[in-house]
Amino acid sequence: MIRKKRLAAIFLLLSAPAFAQESLPVPPNIQQAYSKGTRHVSGKPGPGYWQNTADYKLKTNFDPASRVLKGEVEISYLNNSPDTLKQLWFKLYPNLYKKGVNVKTKLAPKDMGAGVDVQLLQVNGRTTIPVIDGTNMHADIAELAPGKSLKLKIDYQYILNKGSHMRTGQVSDSAHFLAYFFPRVAVYDDVDGWNKYPYTGEEEFYNDFCNFRADITVPKNYVVWATGDLLNANEVFKKEVANRLKKAEHADEVIDVITAEDLKRKAVTSSKDFNTYTFEAKNVTDFAFATSNHYLWKSTSVMVDAQTKRRTRVDAAFNPVHRDYYEVVDFAAKTVQLMSHVFPKWPFPYAHETVFDGLDQMEYPMMVNDNPVEKREDAITLTVHEVFHTMFPFYMGTNETKYGWMDEGWATIGEWLLAPMIDTAMVDDYGVESTAISSGTGSDVPIVTLTPELKGVGTFTNSYPKPGLGYLYVKDYLGDELFIKALHHYISRWQGKHPMPFDFFYSMNEGSGKNLNWFWKRWFFDEGVTDMGLKAVTKTSKGYSIQIENKSLKPLPVDLKLEYADGSSEKIHHSIGVWENGDPLIRIEVISVKNLKKVILGSVHVPDKDKSDNVFRVK
Repeated sequence: MIRKKRLAAIFLLLSAPAFAQESLPVPPNIQQAYSKGTRHVSGKPGPGYWQNTADYKLKTNFDPASRVLKGEVEISYLNNSPDTLKQLWFKLYPNLYKKGVNVKTKLAPKDMGAGVDVQLLQVNGRTTIPVIDGTNMHADIAELAPGKSLKLKIDYQYILNKGSHMRTGQVSDSAHFLAYFFPRVAVYDDVDGWNKYPYTGEEEFYNDFCNFRADITVPKNYVVWATGDLLNANEVFKKEVANRLKKAEHADEVIDVITAEDLKRKAVTSSKDFNTYTFEAKNVTDFAFATSNHYLWKSTSVMVDAQTKRRTRVDAAFNPVHRDYYEVVDFAAKTVQLMSHVFPKWPFPYAHETVFDGLDQMEYPMMVNDNPVEKREDAITLTVHEVFHTMFPFYMGTNETKYGWMDEGWATIGEWLLAPMIDTAMVDDYGVESTAISSGTGSDVPIVTLTPELKGVGTFTNSYPKPGLGYLYVKDYLGDELFIKALHHYISRWQGKHPMPFDFFYSMNEGSGKNLNWFWKRWFFDEGVTDMGLKAVTKTSKGYSIQIENKSLKPLPVDLKLEYADGSSEKIHHSIGVWENGDPLIRIEVISVKNLKKVILGSVHVPDKDKSDNVFRVK
């Protein structure tokens, strides 16, 4: 318990100039967006904001035995930009596994193949020869004027990778997760134009909000789980299975949609040799699917909107031998409930969320590909982290390729806050010690460094714990109510769009009514070690004076534990606000008649590099 009455005052020493009016270093491409009116210095979309979109019709035939995927894609692409487009750029993400493609991640040579075979590309009915360069593809077109649309048709096929599982591939002989399995038009936005960043296996994705209708054909006994709503459950499932699925959409309890007995009797799918599952998803950034003929399926639902009573179905599809997965549906459902009503306290935006037992730890709209784990605590934190990504990047549409911290940092703070609510015995400190140890080193670059430029441990800390700590500290500084108000201000402005870092910073400023640039600048843009220490503890006429040094300009919360001679103790907490003026030293005055024996500085979510000066024994 924090007993604020014990604290008399905080005195700032060696005062530096105030930071409250500090401005952020805005790069030229963002300044240009302000000038063009596509974005506004208040953080809101400008009057000229636009983004392109498309309708996708996917016809996919997947053979689990050969791992051959054959697909037809029909795309209606709408150019909402003010520019006349004379080229179209596409993403061929499966070419990560094409021989000769430059990748950053480690893939076994034996798992590299021929990549995507684009057999046909038609633009408005006219066959066009595309240029393929690794995971990018482009084609010249006559022109696509502002406000106009065109029709694309692409026939293609490729062999799904068996090994070197990087977000997609074979899980077992009869289980597969298929991500980024179709050619798609790349993002053309108001900041960078075409997104030409190649996919290297490390940086993640940036896609437009589009509508999808997918027909996925697989052999008998194979079930398909996917982004979007399944439109033909009664056609592809046995009646009893379809009824259970329908029941789960309104149930508070967990429903066994597919049981071990169903699998044993092969009484899950229709008796046809092949089944085509039809899914529909609107206004989402991606579409993924998974399939298996031997997975159990547990499902329940959660009321996510108290006003409309809207519910979200939550699924776990898994290999029966993985014992941790029998609880995953509970962890996922609790995460959806907490996200909707506690943090970020925004109704879960989609009709279902499926956690699939795979070989990765990766999120997609309405889908999660999570490997089994040994420890229950790891199953909780992994499930929370990946499900939390629903809000960031999918609902908010951030550019993961350039700004990984804009989604991973949120999933990290979500994990820190929500996992202990699922299991109150847990203390989640994911990445905090790595942040402490690496701070001030060569790999410790500013958080706003573009994700493709990160190296070493900074690839992890800059994307996950460092931004997560930044969000956590602002939450502590503003207080829960004001922080949620500011966050909702940002979400309501930018959901379904493409916010960039300055849109976030300035929206939080306006939403909270506070200029937080002093913190954004020092935490997200500046370098420096994260280190505090106890300089002195002296007796005063009213109690004790505790002097604390911040060894850089990085603002950190101050947490003190005071231990007294009579065996009692108390805790004192101050937010980052004590460092707002840039003072290197503060003095905390404690009023007490007790004899103070020891002062301990620090807490779980403070990355203090040198802890040798965090304990002071009072003589």
